Amino acid sequence: MTPGENILVIDDEVEVGSFFRRLLQRKGFSVSLAHTGSEAVQLIESANFAVAFIDLKLPDTSGLNLLQQLKNSQPDCEAIIMTGYGTTRTAVKAIQMGAFDYIEKPFEDIAEVEELIDKALDYGRRITGKTAGRPEWFNTAEQVGFIVGKTPRMLRLATVADKIAQKNINVLIQGETGTGKEVLARFIHAASPRQQQTFIPINCGALPENLLESELFGHEKGAFTGASCLRRGIFEIADNGSLFLDEIGEANPSIQVKLLRVLETGEFLRVGGEKPVKTDVRIIAATNVDLEKAVQDKQFREDLFYRLDVVRLELPPLRERREDIPRLVNHFIARARDRSSRTLQVSPEAMLLLQEHSWPGNIRELVNIVDQAIALCEGNMILPTHLSNKLLQATAKIFAPAMEHTSTAEQLVLETLERTTTDPGWVEALSQDNILKAYRLTKQIQERLFNRMQVLSVPGPLPPSLEEMEIETITRTLAYYDGNITTAARSLGIGRNTLYRKIKEHGIEIK
Repeated sequence: MTPGENILVIDDEVEVGSFFRRLLQRKGFSVSLAHTGSEAVQLIESANFAVAFIDLKLPDTSGLNLLQQLKNSQPDCEAIIMTGYGTTRTAVKAIQMGAFDYIEKPFEDIAEVEELIDKALDYGRRITGKTAGRPEWFNTAEQVGFIVGKTPRMLRLATVADKIAQKNINVLIQGETGTGKEVLARFIHAASPRQQQTFIPINCGALPENLLESELFGHEKGAFTGASCLRRGIFEIADNGSLFLDEIGEANPSIQVKLLRVLETGEFLRVGGEKPVKTDVRIIAATNVDLEKAVQDKQFREDLFYRLDVVRLELPPLRERREDIPRLVNHFIARARDRSSRTLQVSPEAMLLLQEHSWPGNIRELVNIVDQAIALCEGNMILPTHLSNKLLQATAKIFAPAMEHTSTAEQLVLETLERTTTDPGWVEALSQDNILKAYRLTKQIQERLFNRMQVLSVPGPLPPSLEEMEIETITRTLAYYDGNITTAARSLGIGRNTLYRKIKEHGIEIK
């Protein structure tokens, strides 16, 4: 803990306030107590706090109202909600409103309280830039391939998902087809205490009713024709782990009843069985339809919806997070490189086309187009010609009006640059005195174009890997010193033997 920070405690129980005052002042914190909402508002308006503990239920207001006022007045203050038994759903809503976390009363583990304060202070310092570092969930997201990107909405989603992953509560993920709901579910499982146990995904809309029931709950020997032996179902196999129910809205009424029983009692019957089987499974459900509307239309059970909808996470469509497309594309290319050992980059023109596409199929469509481009690309640079005709036709409608309004000056610059690349004769025409000057000018042009691309948020080519940079540096240095190993090694700051080893390792040809 960092002594000297101001901490606010809002609770109508005097004993709770006394507990925090003794605990935190002993650690060197300055503690302010409020027993009502009006007292809390006065303190929020008169002093700044690093952390605030807020009870959900107060005599004159609700904790959620105070949380909103706190975040409006002091957005950098991290709020921890204190909740009693049976108010978990409201506490989770508080996290979605911006609370750092929640803790249940009574406080049985003082170490847990201290750890929570430490984490809240550390998180606050990172968010405000007082300390550097990646979010706690970064490594977990990277391990499961959950590309969060940099949009505020996705960053907030990842933070909330990481928080609720550590609670033993069910999660409902909503999002259009192809937005990555299963990847988010895997992230929640990997960030949870169940991470070492089984994660099993199943698509409720892909199997007929009788087969889905057998898959979920298993069957006894002789339960139906072909059931020659006892078979465990997914609920049994995933015991102590996580079960991802994709397209839960497609489950028929009979399956919904059985799912509800498992969620309520933690028990189920195998098909053809008479003895209940116990299971401890965390449910992560997903849907691309509006389940609330399905409940209103009597197509989905309201009681099951309530059981699943403890926490609802909404994945945005790809068209609402276009700035994340370069990161996603580079991730898919790197994944393909692991299979083929081929280094690829995407040209700025191709990346711009990818960013301007509307992506009705979301990330799944992006994966298909990137895989197709990799297959068609024979060199090391993916160009617009390697993209699908469907994408090129769709984006042509966007770029056509822009091209019509390109200024004469812009067109002249483009035509001049195009002539210099298509006509190699001007290079041979340069004298020995001017060739170096021309080289320096082209480097300056490249630098200015790159700076302008950053200003306009235009994605450039993928930066080279360390291996690629090493190969290029060694190759250029050897060429500069006419293949003299001793001089090149001295210039590179390495020994002759090291340079020989790297030349052999990378297959560099000495000219």
